[in-house]
Amino acid sequence: MANSILALDGIDAFYGDSHILHNVSMVLGQGRLMGLLGRNGAGKSTSMSVAMGVLAPRRGRIHVGGKSMAKVAPEAMSALGVALVPQGRRIFKSLTVRENLVVAARKAKSRSLKPWTMERVYETFPRLRERQNQTAGLMSGGEQQMLAIGRALMTNPRVLLMDEPSEGLAPQIVAEVMATIRNLKEDGLSIILVEQNAKLVFEMADDIVILNSGQVAVSGASADLLRDGIDLHQYLGVF
Repeated sequence: MANSILALDGIDAFYGDSHILHNVSMVLGQGRLMGLLGRNGAGKSTSMSVAMGVLAPRRGRIHVGGKSMAKVAPEAMSALGVALVPQGRRIFKSLTVRENLVVAARKAKSRSLKPWTMERVYETFPRLRERQNQTAGLMSGGEQQMLAIGRALMTNPRVLLMDEPSEGLAPQIVAEVMATIRNLKEDGLSIILVEQNAKLVFEMADDIVILNSGQVAVSGASADLLRDGIDLHQYLGVF
């Protein structure tokens, strides 16, 4: 696990009696962006839930910054510097924009990353500043997604897990969100990005993992996979 900041190692995960992940292993390198792809039901969101400590694996271990553990609670993962932007945003709709950000705030622990403050989030998403006193549930889908990202950043993470951040958004807003993700990577943040748009992911990602029926079907550097002519239709049903 050298040079990795987050890794899943031999993970088996279940929902009740349903075996969802089968011996899944993936490694996120320091300061790298990993694209996690797969058809619906392939196990992408389950992998994110395991990585965040929301779902305890039946077998396997999670490695965070050199620490190895079999099970860990979400609050402990957050304390280790892992943050999740969940599918569906899951903001606190009854709170204002500012209150959503305040409730998530944590002091920065990493000296290698520039700290995230309320002001820095507002600089990154000017619309949140404009709507800081607005009830979050009354904002547009795009604004709520910006808030979900901003809320995660207020925890001052080293690792950012992003589950379908473009889902349900207009193309212009998708472009803004993806530009923000690129900037976060350039700032040194390590990112796992779950997305349906494979072309977009290959353009952004350093590394790619493709899941199929809860197993790792493909894993490698995105440039190498493109050079070797990966057949995305075979794994994703897209061209």
